[in-house]
Amino acid sequence: MCAYKLSPWSLADLYPSHDGLEIEAAFKDLEAKANDFEAFREKLTSDIDFEDFMEAIKALEEATFSAYKLSSYPSLWFAADTQSQDAQALYARVQQFMAKLQNQTLFFSLWWKELDAGKADKLMSISDGYHYWLEEMRHFKPHTLTEPEEKIINIKDVNGSDALVRLYDSITNRYVFKVEVDGEVKEMTRGQLTVLLQGSDPDLRETAYKELYRVFGDDGPILGQMYQIRCRDWQAEQVDLRKYASPISARNLVNDLPDDVVDILLEVCEKNTDIFQRYFKLKAKWLGVEKLRRYDIYAPVAEADKTYDFNEGVKLTLEAFEDFSPRVAELAKKVFETEHIDSEVRKGKEDGAFCASVVPSHTPYVKVNYQGKVNDVATLAHELGHAIHAMLAFDHNVFTFHSSLPMAENASTFAEMLLVDRLLEVENDPGVRRDIIFRQVDDAYATIMRQAFFALFEVTAHDMVAEGATIDQLSEVYMENIKKQFGDAVDLSEEFKWEWVSIPHFMHVPFYVYAYSFGQLLVLSLYKQFKAEGDSFKPRYIKILEAGGSASPADICAEAGLDITKPEFWQGGFDVIKEMVEQLEAIPVE
Repeated sequence: MCAYKLSPWSLADLYPSHDGLEIEAAFKDLEAKANDFEAFREKLTSDIDFEDFMEAIKALEEATFSAYKLSSYPSLWFAADTQSQDAQALYARVQQFMAKLQNQTLFFSLWWKELDAGKADKLMSISDGYHYWLEEMRHFKPHTLTEPEEKIINIKDVNGSDALVRLYDSITNRYVFKVEVDGEVKEMTRGQLTVLLQGSDPDLRETAYKELYRVFGDDGPILGQMYQIRCRDWQAEQVDLRKYASPISARNLVNDLPDDVVDILLEVCEKNTDIFQRYFKLKAKWLGVEKLRRYDIYAPVAEADKTYDFNEGVKLTLEAFEDFSPRVAELAKKVFETEHIDSEVRKGKEDGAFCASVVPSHTPYVKVNYQGKVNDVATLAHELGHAIHAMLAFDHNVFTFHSSLPMAENASTFAEMLLVDRLLEVENDPGVRRDIIFRQVDDAYATIMRQAFFALFEVTAHDMVAEGATIDQLSEVYMENIKKQFGDAVDLSEEFKWEWVSIPHFMHVPFYVYAYSFGQLLVLSLYKQFKAEGDSFKPRYIKILEAGGSASPADICAEAGLDITKPEFWQGGFDVIKEMVEQLEAIPVE
């Protein structure tokens, strides 16, 4: 087996360079496709025949495929180097260009939403793989504006909210954090600082957290204004113009989830705060303190600060996948074989991790900031899970191969759980094994409860901003939010009032975060089935991933015998976590 090394990714599979003939040709080709597509406007009548209808869809599909490729290149380049002026310039140029193309092709979706229901149903019934995409488009009819209004919004977004988000990224990804380690002041990226936040030294954890929120807090009034603008823009478009019932309703429809299902999910999360509060009290005993501080919630319970070099981390992950399914492992290997992974830590690179699935047939791109901790191995498995999910859905068209946000966290979280099984299998040190088990509950908190309360904060914050709330008032509400999460189990300090301005998802994709809670609770249910059924479960699970975005989350889950409309389903996930906590409580505290 080859040795895996830290490296940047190669974008050559998209375009050889940012200023070469190929990328300029892509601009011209897309422009021509958009111009040609406009010829379909005259054919889109109430009595259109199926052949003309499918010809228009195929032409739009071709243009969309090319557009996804072109728009992915600068966004991936910018993520790898947020300080590159060339990347910023190309990103802006492409976004402006895409807004123009979107406006040129907008007439198709507007016509389709207005088409008589009987005619639309007949066309959908014989449109095979495009049925769900077409059906889902019509769901947005009540919230669609006139063509001139939609065009203005597209242009407004490029030069308004999208530009604001890019500016937020440029500002926050150039931050340098200074922390004294072993008598030496070191400059760090946020990713490097995160290692200290989760390290075994309690004083260093405190220092690192204080430095994190000192830096963000210094810019808090500016970053807070940026968030207020984002909220006002969202309110103006989604609620005032498009007439969604609430700001979160706009995201729910994109996710094809009824508002009441999301309400139930968040309500069940709120009702189960005691499980994690109980866990944090247990963890305090293991750490030998009377009460956890917020600095301590991700602290390891064992002194063993084991690290895994990148080669070891990759191999452990691939072995975990291989044990589940050789096919899954082979798909993960393609990310490395195509040099589609950016794994190293460097200044200017965007912090955090993601997987970008560009188009069917094109191996996804995975970005991590790998530093050798067990969490870094878990993050690697998580993002590779996303890539596997996308590749399993390659048989779908460009409109339906991307899974919806709630389902998108399914394969990634399942992949992490496979990795944990593998780590426990190969690890002999009882301290490290214990730490891995504790980290499972830490991760469940971070992925379920933390994200659900993020979503609850967003609901409140959007309403408050619409009523003219100040940044200080938003900070106060955020502190109330985390106090409710932790109850009397965790001590909070004042600097955490700035945590909300440091959460990129709030800026990037409003109300994205509950998808993590959805995905983790769903996976806990699926993983329980896997442990009970063994090999017979695997084909059914692969089928769920192969569905991509070709059906609604409710229908895909129903295939696995899961009813996401019932509070009992979501409670079942918390019952699994409760069992994990009880298992830890049964271990004598050393």
